[in-house]
Amino acid sequence: MTPEKEWDLIQNERAPLLGIGASGTLRVVLLFGSAAVALALVLAPVAENLTRSKVASHGELDFMSTGSVGKRGGYVIRRSVMQAPGEVCIIRDNGLRSGAC
Repeated sequence: MTPEKEWDLIQNERAPLLGIGASGTLRVVLLFGSAAVALALVLAPVAENLTRSKVASHGELDFMSTGSVGKRGGYVIRRSVMQAPGEVCIIRDNGLRSGAC
């Protein structure tokens, strides 16, 4: 007997990895899983836009960014939504302020 024929005998004797019912269950799980992922991809941006418009309409948040540079000649740049676009407040490490503070 050749090795190929032996392999065919062994392969035919083994039970399938998943039974007939298990493959149908797997297909249903994959279908609902992919539908859930697609729904999440659609609903996440919609929910983000709705909450952003509601938060912005109240006017209670001040989206201010603060940053700093290393120890040599350090300074902090402050920007706020309350300032006109393009205006910044620069605070040097010695406390000197310049710009629209």
